[in-house]
Amino acid sequence: MDRILGLDIGTKRIGVAISDPLFITAQPLKAVFRTSDEKAINEINEIINEYKIKTIIAGLPKNMDGSIGSQAQNCIDFMKNFSSVNVIFEDERLTSKQAEFILKEQGKKYTKQKQLVDIESACLILQQYMDKQQ
Repeated sequence: MDRILGLDIGTKRIGVAISDPLFITAQPLKAVFRTSDEKAINEINEIINEYKIKTIIAGLPKNMDGSIGSQAQNCIDFMKNFSSVNVIFEDERLTSKQAEFILKEQGKKYTKQKQLVDIESACLILQQYMDKQQ
């Protein structure tokens, strides 16, 4: 069964979330450390192959005025490495703040484990996309 992958792309880490088989909920998967783009691309390709991913929802961190800044351009450039799947960009303004709030409510210590914020952000990005498809 196909699934959808959600990515929160940062310069240091990439949060990864995956849909359940029925495309109802986004579930946390892992954080990919972006020590080099090649290593991160290989790791994401392994996930694509393992879960038979056909679509990736990539968070696009637009500026508050809706324009594309350097971080959003970095995401667009990085996603060009995944031409074998359908890539959809999802506006992700403020998801990191939302993720921090959720983790704080759950009592998780995210300040020392920044990857928790990235993974939760990936879940929010993917969930936002799936909710719009219902």
